[in-house]
Amino acid sequence: MDKQELDKDPEKIRDEGVACPLPGPVTEAGAEISARAKRIDLPVTGMSCASCAARIQNALAEMKGVNSATLNFAAERATIFYNPSEVSSDEFIKTIKDLGYGVSTSKTTMPVKGMTCASCVKRVQDALSSLNGVLSAEVNFATEQAAVEYVPGLVGVRDFKKAVRDAGYDIVEVKEGEDIVEKEKRERESEFRKLKIKLIAGTALTVPLLLLAFSGMTGTHFMAGLPMRTNFIIQLMLATPVQFWVGRQFYSGAIAAARHRSTNMNTLIAVGTTAAYVYSVIATFFPSLFEIKGYSAEAYFDTAATIIILILLGRFFEAKAKGRTSEAIKKLIGLQPKTARVIKQGQGSGGKGQGLEEEVDIPVEEVETGDIIIVRPGEKVPVDGIVIVGYSSVDESMISGESMPVEKKAGDPVIGATINRTGSFKFEATKVGKDTMLSHIISMVQEAQGSKPPIARLADKIASVFVPSVMAIASLTFLIWFIFGPEPSFTYAMLNFIAVLIIACPCALGLATPTSIMVGTGKGAENGILIRSGEALETAHKITAVVLDKTGTLTKGEPEVTDIIEGQGAGVKGQDIKGPGARGQGPEILRLAASAEKNSEHPLGEAIVKKAKEIGVELKDPSEFLAVPGRGIIASIEGKSVLLGNEKLMRNENVDITAFAADAEKLSGSGKTPMFVAVDGMAAGIIAVADTLKESSVGAVRELRRLGIEVVMITGDNARTAEAIARQAGIDRVLAEVLPEDKANNVRRLQEEGKTVAMVGDGINDAPALAQADVGIAIGTGADVAMEASDITLISGDVRGVATAIALSRATIRNIRQNLFWAFAYNVILVPVAAGVLFPFFGILLNPMFAAAAMGMSSVTVVTNALRLRRFRG
Repeated sequence: MDKQELDKDPEKIRDEGVACPLPGPVTEAGAEISARAKRIDLPVTGMSCASCAARIQNALAEMKGVNSATLNFAAERATIFYNPSEVSSDEFIKTIKDLGYGVSTSKTTMPVKGMTCASCVKRVQDALSSLNGVLSAEVNFATEQAAVEYVPGLVGVRDFKKAVRDAGYDIVEVKEGEDIVEKEKRERESEFRKLKIKLIAGTALTVPLLLLAFSGMTGTHFMAGLPMRTNFIIQLMLATPVQFWVGRQFYSGAIAAARHRSTNMNTLIAVGTTAAYVYSVIATFFPSLFEIKGYSAEAYFDTAATIIILILLGRFFEAKAKGRTSEAIKKLIGLQPKTARVIKQGQGSGGKGQGLEEEVDIPVEEVETGDIIIVRPGEKVPVDGIVIVGYSSVDESMISGESMPVEKKAGDPVIGATINRTGSFKFEATKVGKDTMLSHIISMVQEAQGSKPPIARLADKIASVFVPSVMAIASLTFLIWFIFGPEPSFTYAMLNFIAVLIIACPCALGLATPTSIMVGTGKGAENGILIRSGEALETAHKITAVVLDKTGTLTKGEPEVTDIIEGQGAGVKGQDIKGPGARGQGPEILRLAASAEKNSEHPLGEAIVKKAKEIGVELKDPSEFLAVPGRGIIASIEGKSVLLGNEKLMRNENVDITAFAADAEKLSGSGKTPMFVAVDGMAAGIIAVADTLKESSVGAVRELRRLGIEVVMITGDNARTAEAIARQAGIDRVLAEVLPEDKANNVRRLQEEGKTVAMVGDGINDAPALAQADVGIAIGTGADVAMEASDITLISGDVRGVATAIALSRATIRNIRQNLFWAFAYNVILVPVAAGVLFPFFGILLNPMFAAAAMGMSSVTVVTNALRLRRFRG
């Protein structure tokens, strides 16, 4: 049944077992579902019939937490009512994709202004998540960005902006053609300058204020002869601009939160400092209200002003440190060349005919696919492309992390932002703008830095109730001190109330995870390791087994000649095939075999021809050629009958290969493919071909084992060949003769053994296994499909990056745990101290000014600890 039939007759959909929502009133049951459950509409792709729709609908309806699921095949849309506390939209998408279908979604990242703590993050995140059509929303306090995955058509950027503004925050607006990164950078620099000016002005006002307060208390030093009331009035004049101009941002944030019936860190600071300021104003003009039992009234203008200055000082250092956490992105963006030298065809004489080539420098943004670009020594490659003329060596270290320059010749790919070292060359642009490798890397790093690992969820949950809890504790502290405290009880109650409000620090909680993720993913990019998300970074530290695909991952992925045995009988030593040899010479059997295979497209034949050309062997054209499928070839070279193939071919052609049997056995046992050569019916030798190990593979396996990780090799090769390669690489466990479609099942079986599995592969046939693994790691030199299915991409193709990625993950998670411990320990220990729990035992009370200093430095400590990750060495 096709869609047109279903559009005409919705009843047929019911007959096919697929519910189709028809116009009409909502039933009571439907109203009940709508009232207590969240609704989401997902556009589903890949359906070909009503049976597909029924299959998806049934799978969704059976999921835990789903109240109802209806799939409209004609509209290609699934409507789901569900309980968000039991199931998430991500799980719906995964279910649909696991069934072999797709969901059309988009992602966007928006800079958010006005967030000051983890409570703000939670509020913005909840505002975005509540929109119908939003699948996930992650807000990063460190980057001050919101990453939203959504269903286009149901919701859009305009809705996101409204939701954020309704929550009391703002979005950085970008004009058409304006670079959002540059705009955000300018806004941050502007905010930083304002903060610096306020900090300097506030300090200039607070220093004399402290001197006045000190002289008022001791009657000595600065202006000691002033009457107390005059002293207080001068303090008021100095403190007022600090309170309401320097500290204006705290009031703005608190008022915005109050409008939405919520609280944040600004609320704590505004309430605490205002309490000290108002108390001091009353004490200045109505001192009799506080003169109890011989205690004279005291002003605490200095306390309010110092709290504001110390908190701003903490934010100043925090802003500087946060700027350093995003250095990796800045470096990547800074790599982008500004111009490209494009070859244009000039006008010929009189404007007729083909003109001479003309070199024109144009902005890199104007380069188009197909343009021919020239690059000279020392210049950057402007965009991605293919070399068409010339030879050079190119430094790709800024992209791949590999220090050795890579030789480039006609037909080789070049990557934008890499540096040309020696010769000049021309290349054709194949990827420009946002399609280049560098743009893709920047996008992936930004996405990873904006994501949150599961370890951050605890901090998010606590942040959502943190400020109200602190307000409650502060209020309880005030009551206890006012009722049971010593005289003057009101003053003690107020100071401890302020201390509790000020010392509580949701900032440290909000920064604990994202700052480490930013530095960790940035460090990965510097080492040629692209980490897709914070979740992948966290999961990688739990890996207990790594499955390495053989071809293209452990091995070079290209067969090459490894041995040539020529002569009458076994035991004849193999030729030294690594030397260049004299032109026109070389092993005779190699010359004959390569001439026979000259026009072959078989990988083994191509390897023989390539080796002959490398050592300068002159090849002849075969006068006759016959390919024998699964066995080899028969050709005629210079009047000689040449056979090249396996044992079956030799047997069929009655060639006696007994003399070379032992050599063939030995080569097979080493994981090589022996190919017999016979000339005019007589066995002449063996040419062995193998997909050899990469130079880095043995070291990579050794490093993984040093980390305590079990290494498994998976391949479609026969067990004997596979075990030979595994022995060379130092791998004990081998999964051989595995069909491409069974790779994912083998990964699943390892997971069933209780292992956390990483799959490393490079081919299209590895994509299902990469998706099945707990962490999929793709070799960057491989297929795009494999990279899309992976969680981590090794740009350089060096398998040693697997161990580096796992070590980086462990270092990052260790750093996050340290940050979270500090953030929790700080608040758990110092909030009770600020409330005065030590006073009955040791007579110790925490001055609110010290509380402000501690709060300001707690955030700086967390960010500084995250910055230690920049010293990571793989």
